[in-house]
Amino acid sequence: MPRHHKNEPVDWREGRRLRAGELHQQGWKQKDIAAALGVTQGAVSQWIKRGNHGGVAGLRRRTAPGSAPRLTIEQREQLRVERTKGPSPFGFVGEAWTTKRVAAVIQELFGVSYHPAHVSRIVRALGLSSQVPQTHATQRDAAAIAAWHAARGPALKNRRKPKGAPSSG
Repeated sequence: MPRHHKNEPVDWREGRRLRAGELHQQGWKQKDIAAALGVTQGAVSQWIKRGNHGGVAGLRRRTAPGSAPRLTIEQREQLRVERTKGPSPFGFVGEAWTTKRVAAVIQELFGVSYHPAHVSRIVRALGLSSQVPQTHATQRDAAAIAAWHAARGPALKNRRKPKGAPSSG
């Protein structure tokens, strides 16, 4: 949510901290500020401490700590465009975009290495999804499987478990 004015709070939490600072400046006691704002005295104490050390800026919302993203916004957009072309231009067989494939493309295009688990977060942030390829045994015989299910399936369904046997759920 963009700020309309420099002094407007970003969200209700920031507004509550700023209000606590104002009430403290007006001479209110911490317990009265806590009661008025519906928070604990400990929270008010922390906010006043932040306000004393950093002024109004100390009560503003802080960005989460962490390292800067290794892909720029432009690179993320380029990744989105490249994904629309499919995996084939990058030498992959099949049309599924797995996280390992996306990680390999990121490495190839931008020289940035990501773990596939983190790639799934990047892909979701782009509004896309990863696909998991379906794998089947190469020797799979669909006719033999169907015949087995027809012959053996009903007998397996009707079998009762012995009393006291652990459940499968």
